[in-house]
Amino acid sequence: MFSGLELTLFLLAAAVLGVVAFRMMQLPPMLGYLVVGIIIGPHGLAFAEDNETTHALAEFGVVFLMFSIGLEFSLSKLSAMRHIVFGLGVAQVAATIAATMLLAWGAAMVLPQFANVSWQAAFALGGALTMSSTAIVSKLLTERLELETEHGRRILGVLLFQDLALVPLLIVVPALANNSGNIMVTLGWAVGKALVVLALLLFFGSKLMRGWFRIVVKRRSQELFMLNLLLITLGAAWITEKAGLSLALGAFIAGMLISETEFKHQVEEDIKSFRDVLLGLFFITIGMLLNVRTLVDHWFLVLLLLTGPVLLKFALIAGLARLFGSTTGVALRVGLGLAQAGEFGFVLLSQAGGLKLVDPMLIQVILAAMVLSMLATPFILAKSDAIVMKFSANEWMLQSLALTQLATRTMGVQKHVIIAGFGRSGQSLARLLEEEGIAYHALEMDPELVQDARNGGANVSYGDAARRESLVAAGIHRAAALVVTYASTPSALKVLHHAHELEPELPVIVRSHDDADLEKLLAAGATEVVPEALEGSLMLASHALVMLGVPLRRVVHRVQDARDERYASLRGYFHGMSDAEADGVGMNVRLQSVTLIGGASAVGHTLAEIDLPTQCGAEVAMLRRGKQRLESAENTVLMAGDIVVLRGSSESILRAEKRLLSK
Repeated sequence: MFSGLELTLFLLAAAVLGVVAFRMMQLPPMLGYLVVGIIIGPHGLAFAEDNETTHALAEFGVVFLMFSIGLEFSLSKLSAMRHIVFGLGVAQVAATIAATMLLAWGAAMVLPQFANVSWQAAFALGGALTMSSTAIVSKLLTERLELETEHGRRILGVLLFQDLALVPLLIVVPALANNSGNIMVTLGWAVGKALVVLALLLFFGSKLMRGWFRIVVKRRSQELFMLNLLLITLGAAWITEKAGLSLALGAFIAGMLISETEFKHQVEEDIKSFRDVLLGLFFITIGMLLNVRTLVDHWFLVLLLLTGPVLLKFALIAGLARLFGSTTGVALRVGLGLAQAGEFGFVLLSQAGGLKLVDPMLIQVILAAMVLSMLATPFILAKSDAIVMKFSANEWMLQSLALTQLATRTMGVQKHVIIAGFGRSGQSLARLLEEEGIAYHALEMDPELVQDARNGGANVSYGDAARRESLVAAGIHRAAALVVTYASTPSALKVLHHAHELEPELPVIVRSHDDADLEKLLAAGATEVVPEALEGSLMLASHALVMLGVPLRRVVHRVQDARDERYASLRGYFHGMSDAEADGVGMNVRLQSVTLIGGASAVGHTLAEIDLPTQCGAEVAMLRRGKQRLESAENTVLMAGDIVVLRGSSESILRAEKRLLSK
């Protein structure tokens, strides 16, 4: 029997081993957590028990996940989604419960295991099956950058209503089991109490949050900021739990209120580590619920209860989404995203078992089917695009139209830069390119951002740079470079794979958080990988050295040396007089511009004829004529006044300069 600390350490060790193994097999780490839970759980090797400690860790993971999702929303967004939450959400819950009751009635005539299932039990099972996995689906949508898509908003809206529906379902099921006569009074009181708590949180919370955070920030203490963040997250979760709502709903509201403040981005970074670690432990506890013996002994019934409810929910939700105005493609994606079982379904299933409404063996079979449906979710969503394209001709036409429009916008552009991602980094790059007169076209997955940026005159289109078709439509065969501006290694690897297949010689620059995935990205074909951590440290060091009295020229030289060692494409810079002394033997790679004077031997010849690399060991980094940068410089006839930028060692540049200027 483990103590609380020992159990936590054991779960963490198992999680590390599981994720490493699944990463090596190129599989989602979420599956690693689930499989680890199956192996070490009470129904596997029995190294860990399904007890209060594991449940508490799991709850914290869901709380921080919902808090981070709330940060992506705002009160205005939630108001705009009210038709989804209270329209599509209500219809989904009601339709799923009704369909489950009908199927249970039909199954009682065919399967002996359902012979004694009453209509009250069927209602309880319907309530359990109507739930979808907030934790799994939200995390997958976040990783796939689909939270802000049309289907992503509909999925999240339905998930939010499912969280709300948990409260009345937990009240109704015991009342039905006990044949309580005052069920409407009890239900009305619970719903009224919940509405009051939510109204107070949303109304007073929005007024207090900004002011309170400013008070905390003025203390200039990171420790205090983190303590305050944990207090608000867990405090809001505690308030909603005491009101009879779920912990996750309170955390979501807290995150949504903070999203209205200027501290949103700082909070996102600080909460990320808590969320990912605890959420991993949550997935382990889900895996611990699966009884492999039940799966083997009743495999046919488990398979039936896996495929039946999943297909039923998919058909119901897709049909309802279509009735509520979604296109066929969006409706299919919503159905695929919500077809699996959910963690709150286990709560309702456990309640039904405790009330003796359902036979224990049947509960174990349903539980196994629910866990398997959650295990299958990452694979289903990974293939969702292919599934939708196969079953929806309209979706195929819309995708084709979007790609055609993208191709039309870039058709007349040559030597442009394709920017993958149009967040802050992408927009900053676009502004610099515009100032230099270099054409660009950006691909972004956030439709609202695309619309706003396009209204502001930016060359941006809705599209996924990780898709081969999007890169072709963006003109990758005519592009001068491709820049991945978001720090996501899995997505960047997909972009690099397609870019290398389509245009092997195209320079691709990739942004990353640090050097952890440097070799992997370079091996995949990245020309350069720019780690945020390195650039931040260089800027920090340069400012510190200047403030300590080190001459600015020397600081610039030191920083450039560091970059020379790290970036192959930036090796070389323009040297001044003081740099020559610092160079010592003069073997460092450097840049130097040479202006061709009238009568110089190079005038009237091309760079190909002069052949500086072979004759002198120096390369031509750039050729400028007035304010114009000449792209195809090798076969350009040189004229007096042209500026040739040379790259090489001091000696090779000296030889090249003599060859260019000698008469």
